[in-house]
Amino acid sequence: MSNLTQLRREAVAAPESGIVAVINYARGREGLIPMWAGEGDLATPDFISEAASASLKAGETFYTWQRGLPELRHALADYTARLYGRPSSPERFFVTGSGMQAIQITLAALVGAGDEVVFIGPAWPNFAAAAELQGAAAREVALGWTEAGWRLDLQKLKDAIGPKTRAVFVNTPANPTGWTADEATLRTILDIARDAGVFIIADEIYSRFFYAGSRAPSFHDVMEADDRIFFVNSFSKNWAMTGWRVGWIETNAAYGDIIENLIQYSTSGVAAFMQRGALAALEQGEAFVERQIARAGAARDIFTARLLVPNRVSMTPPDGAFYAFFAIDGVEDTKAAAFRIVDEAGVVLAPGTAFGQSGRRFLRACFHRRLDAVEAAADRLVDWIGRAA
Repeated sequence: MSNLTQLRREAVAAPESGIVAVINYARGREGLIPMWAGEGDLATPDFISEAASASLKAGETFYTWQRGLPELRHALADYTARLYGRPSSPERFFVTGSGMQAIQITLAALVGAGDEVVFIGPAWPNFAAAAELQGAAAREVALGWTEAGWRLDLQKLKDAIGPKTRAVFVNTPANPTGWTADEATLRTILDIARDAGVFIIADEIYSRFFYAGSRAPSFHDVMEADDRIFFVNSFSKNWAMTGWRVGWIETNAAYGDIIENLIQYSTSGVAAFMQRGALAALEQGEAFVERQIARAGAARDIFTARLLVPNRVSMTPPDGAFYAFFAIDGVEDTKAAAFRIVDEAGVVLAPGTAFGQSGRRFLRACFHRRLDAVEAAADRLVDWIGRAA
């Protein structure tokens, strides 16, 4: 008997990350321009690291609040109130060990074997995989691509919700497409969820990386206090803290005891010194966030303009997030192409195959990097496109 047959079917069936496969192939090579993972190239700012270091020196190395430090939960409520212009309560916030854990805990609270969740694709693969690890089925509603950009068919979304559906996962601005729902679309999605009696899991991690205003439209703009929404978020993108693994859930305070239990049975809380760094990010990091967004916007303009020059690329500049998701005429196997581009162009991209069936003919580039590196990567890719069969 194979050892694998002794493990849970869901664990064995969990897909390998197509993003990690390319990263592992390329890692350690000289001269590559990495546009692979969803992070910028700036290290965490000193004021955040110094706050964590001071906490360690002060001896904050013991068990801590499962829901998160009270100071951090207050700061999250204040930050959210400022961002969305409506009051919030610390009792709605729960600190988690990353945005990924925020998703896992939310799914653990909502779904199990025999349930279904609906998500909008092409999509970051981790949500669907996490749902399926819970025993639930993940159902994709694919965006349509046109010359004007990505579009969501709201009727298809409504039709995808069935008697077994427990939640709809909405990532906007979206990874990898940059699709960003406007307020009217969010209101309609919310109405669909209300009518069907299902939850919304709102991943708005890229809400600050929006290129037509100070922030993207949010479910915060259209919701009522009793709407069944779990917001999942992270410190990773805004404050260059991807390696810290600190995130949060925002939801109805009535679910607090359940969420606290789920945190207890997973990590028993996030290390206090990491939370002190997160607190410093919220209290002192606004100028840093604004610089990051401006830098990403400039990189977006450079990268997309140059890639469209060969007239073999299908792409529209993304409305939000920091990815270019593009197709190359004549390139159908993007998984193979991603490995070829590593070898032949010295640029590391993520293949569209990593983002589901609807993303298969596309490649994803994270352009959140130094502008000279973005220019060089674009030039290398244009040269490769000109030479590719």
